[in-house]
Amino acid sequence: MSTTRLQLLGHASFRITSPEGHVLLLDPWLTGNPYVPEHLRQPERADLVLLTHGHDDHLDAELPALLTRTGARVVAPAPVRFYLREQGVPAAQCEAMNVGGSVEVLQLRLTMTVAHHAAHVDLSDGRTGFPHEGVGYVLRFSDGTVLYAAGDTALFGDMTLLADLYQPTVALLPIGDRYTMGPREAAHAARLLRVPHVVPFHYGTFPSLVGTPAQLLAALATGSPATVHALAPGDTLDLGPLR
Repeated sequence: MSTTRLQLLGHASFRITSPEGHVLLLDPWLTGNPYVPEHLRQPERADLVLLTHGHDDHLDAELPALLTRTGARVVAPAPVRFYLREQGVPAAQCEAMNVGGSVEVLQLRLTMTVAHHAAHVDLSDGRTGFPHEGVGYVLRFSDGTVLYAAGDTALFGDMTLLADLYQPTVALLPIGDRYTMGPREAAHAARLLRVPHVVPFHYGTFPSLVGTPAQLLAALATGSPATVHALAPGDTLDLGPLR
């Protein structure tokens, strides 16, 4: 049986391939992202796109074209979904859901979770609009992988509820600081989540994102057995065995 595979595209953008071969893109900022390898900037296939929020380092300006080209369904916070509908994305491709809800899609169970991150969409005329709070996702795959994609978020105590309800096996946690958790807070998040594996993201791509995987490792040294997988853009990680 195939296993769930995670690939870091760059910054906060990931490609996830399910055991059944479905391709998911998480926060695909591709066309203007200098950290994404050139050969990964124009994906030939996507079945589902997950957006945690509308900031332009997560919501690519060319996403409507990608959705048209691939026919992928898209899940996003409601205001981001409304924005995409205004950009011509058909309603049939928009999977409507909200925080706390779950859906069965592409042979996986998807839950939208709370995140603490004020967000908006940058509009083409230079204004901002569609204010909203970011979200996270829990994805349960058929091989037993339970992936928690925290999105851009602060540390929050109800991560313990996510551990109780979903028992994540892998967590994608931001560590850049300033706009999200830093390494110290992410290490505590790993303890609250009781997660055995952590993939850090959202660090090093801008000068203000000062957190590092080494700092996360140091913060985890006291009180958490979690293994840190620091991926470079283009690296892949098989998640199925990480339980």
